[in-house]
Amino acid sequence: MAVDLIYETHSITTDNETGFATGWLPGQLSDRGRMLAQELGRRRSADGIATVFTSDLARAVETAEIAFGGTGIPIRRDPRLRECNYGTFNGTPVSELARIRSQHIHQPFPEGQSYQDVVAQTRDFLSEVVRDWDGKKVLLIAHSANRWALDNLLTGVPLEDQVDAPFAWREGWHYTLPTGWPCR
Repeated sequence: MAVDLIYETHSITTDNETGFATGWLPGQLSDRGRMLAQELGRRRSADGIATVFTSDLARAVETAEIAFGGTGIPIRRDPRLRECNYGTFNGTPVSELARIRSQHIHQPFPEGQSYQDVVAQTRDFLSEVVRDWDGKKVLLIAHSANRWALDNLLTGVPLEDQVDAPFAWREGWHYTLPTGWPCR
């Protein structure tokens, strides 16, 4: 047995559209983002998903509620699925953040956290998922740092190879979380 894990990014926000890195700020979906959240629900509601886990940041919660509210699929908020806390850089232009992102793989952003901190939170989250949802399909709605953490933990892609790579949206990423997955 294993956990069939589907990862989806939160829908497009007003910050995404204007070029700002929201970080731990709540953010809000744009009109286009709300339409994409509805499309996510249509695309995934019949996939046999046992539960949806979402970051507790407003933009991810709104995505989950638009997509899966009223479907009967439980939605669970988890703060371990938050975006990286950019600290003093929360809400800064993406172009400014991009120049320093690789410096914060191990070193926290001022008054924030590092990408390695996000990996640690994701590892803790996944250890519970593998324990509690073995044999089920679960969907995660979160942020870019969480996908990097999943790729790092489940496919071995180093963070150094991910943080400066261009973002390419797609209709979900699929992972298998094997029974007894190592929770180091």
